[in-house]
Amino acid sequence: MKGLGILGKWLHNPSIWHLHRHSVSKAFLIGLFWMAIPMPSQMIASAFTAILFRANLPLSVALVWISNPLTMPPIFYFNYLVGAYILGQDASEDWHFELSWHWMVHTLGDLWMPLFLGSAVVGLVLGVIGYFTVNFLWRQHVIKSWKERRSKKWRKKFRNEGLK
Repeated sequence: MKGLGILGKWLHNPSIWHLHRHSVSKAFLIGLFWMAIPMPSQMIASAFTAILFRANLPLSVALVWISNPLTMPPIFYFNYLVGAYILGQDASEDWHFELSWHWMVHTLGDLWMPLFLGSAVVGLVLGVIGYFTVNFLWRQHVIKSWKERRSKKWRKKFRNEGLK
């Protein structure tokens, strides 16, 4: 992994490749956060963050794909509405998208603050919900497995003692 420079040594960390409760929970936090941020190269940002915080790298990157060309418009519009609400701005104004320099300069300038604020808030909320949900469900699964294993062990023990 010489071609990856400084990342080469970090990519050997088993935490970013293995599926365990902590790495998967952190992957949901990271992937869902970056999924909500309107920027190019969300996957790269997610990958660097996953490596930095030792989260599951493939899952962090895959979760970013929730926002794809089909889902981006409703996601980012919702994020814009959340940001406009937080800033106390009227988001009900009728505006239309136009692929022109004039629109980019005049309209996008008014939209970027509520869009990015709303995206950061929504991404953080989704990420935290994902983190705690995965953590909770994983723990419940482990507890259930231990109880089933203990129950099988006791049933087997009593069956064997009954034969004696």
